[in-house]
Amino acid sequence: MAQPLMPHATASWLVDNTSLSFEQIAEFCGLHILEIQAIADDTAATKLTGRDPVRAHELTQEEIDKGQADPEYSLKILKGPEQVRRTKGPRYTPVSKRSDKPDGIAWIIRNHPEITDGAIGNLIGTTRTTIAAIRDRSHWNIANITPKDPVTLGLTTQRELDAAVGKAAKAAGLEAPVDTRLEGDREALITELRAQRAQAVLDAEAVEAGEAPASAEPTAENLFKR
Repeated sequence: MAQPLMPHATASWLVDNTSLSFEQIAEFCGLHILEIQAIADDTAATKLTGRDPVRAHELTQEEIDKGQADPEYSLKILKGPEQVRRTKGPRYTPVSKRSDKPDGIAWIIRNHPEITDGAIGNLIGTTRTTIAAIRDRSHWNIANITPKDPVTLGLTTQRELDAAVGKAAKAAGLEAPVDTRLEGDREALITELRAQRAQAVLDAEAVEAGEAPASAEPTAENLFKR
């Protein structure tokens, strides 16, 4: 079901200006009834400025009248807000993160030189001019640029980065790198879990035979001592 563009502000206006039930307002705004109660009691984190859904062309006065006359009536939104769709072009980056872009670009250039400037631009939302300046170290702030993982910086996602690396590696005829940083820990964990399952079987057999379990907390170490 479509919801108002500003549900909390709309709910505040409906609470103050209509006799609709909290259930009706919560359903129309897509909020929990306790949120409506908090708005009505002025216990919300901040006092909201109401938004008139009638003037916003999201609700008609006739719908409000129907709801006030019948507490069981579900309000119908006049129209849903237009969905914002991303168009082709550079990725949008919040202002707070834009200063991190050069660090992310430098990291990709250093760790994945096979990725093209166009792919880097799509990943981070920057221009070829900026990438080229960092690549040839002519960037105006090159002295302060420190390569940092763009995923950690929040400039892209790990899935998008992996896809770009894989595509670039395939185009260059290279084998896509595999992250083995946790390989040792994973193997140790698998060994430990197998040891625990094996010890649990031995303990169950011991109990059936009327014997005390060999270990209350089976581990790989005490299993291999047997």
